[in-house]
Amino acid sequence: MNRLRKHIEEIISLTDEEFDYIKTFFTFKNVRKNQFLVHEGDEVNFEFLTLDGIYKVFYIDGNGKEHILQFAKKDWWMTDYIGFFKEKNATMFVECLQDGAVACLTLEGREKLASEFHKMEYFFRAKLTNGYIALQQRIILLLSSTPQQRYEEFSKLYPDLISQIPKKYVAEYLGVSRETLSRLYSNNK
Repeated sequence: MNRLRKHIEEIISLTDEEFDYIKTFFTFKNVRKNQFLVHEGDEVNFEFLTLDGIYKVFYIDGNGKEHILQFAKKDWWMTDYIGFFKEKNATMFVECLQDGAVACLTLEGREKLASEFHKMEYFFRAKLTNGYIALQQRIILLLSSTPQQRYEEFSKLYPDLISQIPKKYVAEYLGVSRETLSRLYSNNK
């Protein structure tokens, strides 16, 4: 609970009474390595705040190739947002890469919190805005940079993830082969 409150209070301030009410909208779940929080085809019931562990959000194309859209670590939000906001079945997966824990929030709970507390509406808008900016930066990087530049940017933004995530997943995220990633890794030692 303290971590949830700290996370929210990075953006807004809360009274004890407000937080006591807000926390009733969240459920908490321990997650094991290789466990799926979202599986393609399932209903997307929750948006997840990562409290501990590392996760990947990915989809599998028609040829069976995996494409990683996002990694999530402590204090990051994740889900299949298309399924969550449009209340459709998942087209993506959310998988735990390292034992952890998440706070779970339903769309109904999110909407109720946002409508009842303008502070929480501001909090969710700030989180969504930051996520949208990060997504645009990632797309621009993928479209206009070399593998070397993508690797350097990833290393700069997420130095702790480089050592905690299997190299094959880093390669998928960067859109390079594992061999190319090995060369990039060797060149940057």
